[in-house]
Amino acid sequence: MNGSGLSNAEFPVQKQLEAYNARDIEDFMQWWAHDCEYYEFPSRLLASGANEIRERHVARFSETNLHGTLVKRISVGNMVVDQEIVTRTFPDGPGEIDVVAIYEIENGKIAKAWFKMGTPRLRTPETR
Repeated sequence: MNGSGLSNAEFPVQKQLEAYNARDIEDFMQWWAHDCEYYEFPSRLLASGANEIRERHVARFSETNLHGTLVKRISVGNMVVDQEIVTRTFPDGPGEIDVVAIYEIENGKIAKAWFKMGTPRLRTPETR
C-alpha cells in the first residue's frame, strides 16, 4: 500500500483515470510504460508503445464531455480490473459506453491494458 490507501497496483490506474478525466495528456502518459501494449480484449493489439497510446488519446481528449466513471475496481497482485461508464462523443453523437479495463502493472507503470467495450448508448434529446 502507498500513502493514498490504494494498493501499489491500483495507484497508477487511479492516477491515469484522473488524468483521463482532466484530459491532461502529459499527466496521463506518465502512468504508461514506454513499451506498453494496449489491446482490444482479448488479443487485438491497438497500440504498441507510449507514442502510439498518446496518438490514440490526443484526439479523444479534445472531446469536452469525455469522462470515465469508475463503477467498481478489483485487484489481485499486479493486475487491476476496472468497470467504468465512459461518457464521450461518438461519430453519431454524445453518449455512454460500458467498459471493462484490465491493467497489468510493472514497476509502478501500466505495462499492458485490455479493454472490452459494450455497445454505445447515444443520448436522446430527452436525456441530454
